[in-house]
Amino acid sequence: MGEMEKMKKEAETLKTQIEAARKAAHDTDLAGAASGVAPAPTIQLKTRRTLKGHLAKIYALHWATDNKLMVSASQDGKLLIWDTHSGNKVNAVPLKSSWVMTCGYSPSGNLVASGGLDNICTVYNLKTPVVKIVKELDAHAGYLSCARFLSDNEIITSSGDTTCALWDIESGKQKTVFLNHVGDCMCLALSPDMNTFISGACDSLAKLWDVRDGQCKQTFQGHTSDVNAICYFPTGNAFVTGSDDCTCKMFDIRSDQEVLGYQDAQLNSGVTSLALSMSGRLIFAGYDNFNCNIWDSLKGEKVGVLSGHDNRVSCTGVPPDGMCVCTGSWDSFLKIWN
Repeated sequence: MGEMEKMKKEAETLKTQIEAARKAAHDTDLAGAASGVAPAPTIQLKTRRTLKGHLAKIYALHWATDNKLMVSASQDGKLLIWDTHSGNKVNAVPLKSSWVMTCGYSPSGNLVASGGLDNICTVYNLKTPVVKIVKELDAHAGYLSCARFLSDNEIITSSGDTTCALWDIESGKQKTVFLNHVGDCMCLALSPDMNTFISGACDSLAKLWDVRDGQCKQTFQGHTSDVNAICYFPTGNAFVTGSDDCTCKMFDIRSDQEVLGYQDAQLNSGVTSLALSMSGRLIFAGYDNFNCNIWDSLKGEKVGVLSGHDNRVSCTGVPPDGMCVCTGSWDSFLKIWN
């Protein structure tokens, strides 16, 4: 028992050291630092397109890097590739398992990936005459909650088995397993330079990982329930999280702590999804109450709401050019707003 006591003591001292370092870095809060900035105007966006074609709940969407194409995943057992400019479907990919929870578009636009309760990340090639399965990445012991491509040969997945993994698509093997969370991993986001990523999990923590050495570099506390959504700030120095505790929070990576919270006393529903505007000034957060709220990231104030769905907003996404925001919902529709 002596050994255990020693280790507990050591852990406590380390915790106090971390707290002290955080306090030292906490010279101001975001509200104070941004007090000289004019508040964002009220944002009123219109529905420009309603993308109809899915027959069941939509669970995920992801924009391609060309700002035009987008992939969406629904539990009708289809991945649909949309031309968002015309509103037409470019491709429909039938899935082996209809219990899909995530989809991702590769930066090149050649591949899409999906996964869900089958525990498998399936990669499809869109450039063949008939959409072909390139690889089934099968090593997770739990459901697949998120998948994001680094390139046409590397993808990072997060899973209900509490791990994230970096895969070599060609060999179909896990190159690195990122192991540190103690709850189901729900979401991940790649940094702009793609050298690091952040993950959110049901242990109510967010963690920063280095893709190159597989280590957890930082852990961010503050939420009191599952972290469902996570999104990097465009600079790569901060990120925003959304949780079942009905709040969004911004964490600063350099000062290793929360700098601002976004919540509304009247709003009693969990955050399902997040997207940031191109500048990072606006946060689009999808909620269980069928709405997507728009927050001013500097002031922490609600500046708009997108309401038009008849069920939970399950996914939100902003294309790289920042020209619009897309929301997907359990009502089986996708809406594009600007």
